[in-house]
Amino acid sequence: MREGNLEAPVRHPFDWENPDFTDEAKIDAELRRVFDICHGCRRCFNLCDSFPRLFDLVDAAGDAEMEGVKSADFASVVDACTLCDMCFLTKCPYVPPHDFNLDFPHLMVRYRAARLKRGETGLVERQLTETDRNGKLAGPVAGLANWATRRSNGLTRPLMQAALGIHKDAELPRYAGKTAMMRARDHAPARDPSAPAAARKVAIFATCFANYNNPEIATATQAVLAKNGVETEMVYPGCCGMPQLEHGDLARVAAKAKATAKALLPYVDKGYDIVAPIPSCALMMKFEWPLIVPGDADVARLSKAIFDVPEYVMDIAGKEGLAAGLKPVEGGITVHLACHARAQNMGPKAVEMLRLIPETKVLTVERCSGHGGAWGVQKDHFEVGLKVGKPAMRQVVKNGTAHLCSECPLAGAHLVQGTETIEGGGAVKQSRHPIELLAQAYGLV
Repeated sequence: MREGNLEAPVRHPFDWENPDFTDEAKIDAELRRVFDICHGCRRCFNLCDSFPRLFDLVDAAGDAEMEGVKSADFASVVDACTLCDMCFLTKCPYVPPHDFNLDFPHLMVRYRAARLKRGETGLVERQLTETDRNGKLAGPVAGLANWATRRSNGLTRPLMQAALGIHKDAELPRYAGKTAMMRARDHAPARDPSAPAAARKVAIFATCFANYNNPEIATATQAVLAKNGVETEMVYPGCCGMPQLEHGDLARVAAKAKATAKALLPYVDKGYDIVAPIPSCALMMKFEWPLIVPGDADVARLSKAIFDVPEYVMDIAGKEGLAAGLKPVEGGITVHLACHARAQNMGPKAVEMLRLIPETKVLTVERCSGHGGAWGVQKDHFEVGLKVGKPAMRQVVKNGTAHLCSECPLAGAHLVQGTETIEGGGAVKQSRHPIELLAQAYGLV
């Protein structure tokens, strides 16, 4: 071990089938061990609200420090974690292979798994993350669903806050009447067989969000790849399980991983790469699934075939070269580097991709948006999320570009909403996925 833990971080598999994994006394002992190390370091104080809450608890205990903190108070620290992984990948000097062996986000999952086992995870909270079911129900009545969830709806939103715990002021995703799968079936883009990457084949894993809520992301992905000669097929066997991971429901995630691997591996066997347009899903498939079902050869093989969309476009750019025809995007672009894109440890591929557009200013925001999936719309967390995201929101306004984009659509929408409270922020009207802006530069949308 070199000084400062300069080794590459590694993660251990979840031992979730071991009874010790949800043993309350052992979890409490591990929380105290890890929290004591965090308290002594405090390098992560500015990442999210988990760490300030933890440090406030310790400071309030005075000379007793961790010994003076009640175990019941740990829940507030756990609840503030959005599983962004930034502490593990960018801040903590004590992650494995360091002897301290800290993995703060995975410890939060372990705590939540025990809470789920005890039946303490709320029914409404769990139902909000049933993305496939909710999408199938809302899609056919998208107009009504979007009316009811609209932020300006003074009739339904207070009721949703009271009954569902969704903050009445939180921007919620809209539903599409035609899913990405339907659009691909009805209007698949023409492929250019003369383009440099014509030998490639891709199965686009539509993801629950792009399929049900924002199909423009998936269709833009398919259009850009087709423009570059790539043979594509849109596929969607089901949600990756990130919402269930947030609750510690590792058995559900394991089942989803195995089922999806069986559905997608036939494409891999036929020479297809798998591309996911939402970074949380790519992160799950690449890194979390192999840790949740470490002995599954199918999941391990699939994880090596997964690409994030900008990562894949840059792979084409580096090997075959992109198809000609990109035109400038007027007014410049601000790119928010989403946490789950950064957690893939692949570099700022969205920024690199958009900088291939000629004569276009591309600026970056490398701070957390404060959203965190379903966490960010809940009554107990929404205002905290706005506070955490404030530095990123200020940077968006300061950049003053005509376009804002984030690989995470939820983060992008949260940034747009947050800029409303900042002087000069009213000009920011929407956020799009980077692949949509590349499609615009090609004249495809």
